[in-house]
Amino acid sequence: MPVGDLGPTDVVTADRDTPLGDIAETLDSENVGAVVITDDETPVGIVTDRDLAIAITTSDDVTSLTAEDVMTEDPVTLREDAEAMELSRTIGDHNVRRILVVDEDDNLTGIVTLDDLIATIGEQLDNIADTIEVQSPDYSP
Repeated sequence: MPVGDLGPTDVVTADRDTPLGDIAETLDSENVGAVVITDDETPVGIVTDRDLAIAITTSDDVTSLTAEDVMTEDPVTLREDAEAMELSRTIGDHNVRRILVVDEDDNLTGIVTLDDLIATIGEQLDNIADTIEVQSPDYSP
């Protein structure tokens, strides 16, 4: 299964100069934990709910901050046709919860999270359990 099939393709985005207050409102209204910062369709950063919390506690004037001030630059990406196993490896290698999915031109096409990976693994384990139960009628968990 390719990475592009695991997570949502409708990604919440903003520009570098978006005020941090607007980012906070977007996180709330869209019920997401991150906003991807883009130049045209190319991801250049990501602002997470954690980034926002840190900015609030460390800034003297949070109202003057923009997405660019708090974003993580050069976010981790995977190509949409990469195999799902690459997601697990990438999350571990980069110690992140969110991976941006891009096409061959590095344009944003989706986002996958640690939660998406866990849900996919859970579905696969359910399928395996069903197979075991069908093939071994005397088996009872």
